[in-house]
Amino acid sequence: MSEQRHPDQKPDGSHRPVEPAGPRIIRSSDMFAEAHEVIIEHQGATYRLRQTSLGKLILTK
Repeated sequence: MSEQRHPDQKPDGSHRPVEPAGPRIIRSSDMFAEAHEVIIEHQGATYRLRQTSLGKLILTK
């Protein structure tokens, strides 16, 4: 039976360098749905992200 390796482990036992993940893309239409604002909790603080009537985004704490 062969040993299982971690996906980042090379056959010689060394590890591949970990590459940072790219930015996560979230469509505003998915995030807002029918609303014009969403509340975001970040590190214990609450933020409000609003859409203006011109389609701009405003983030306030």
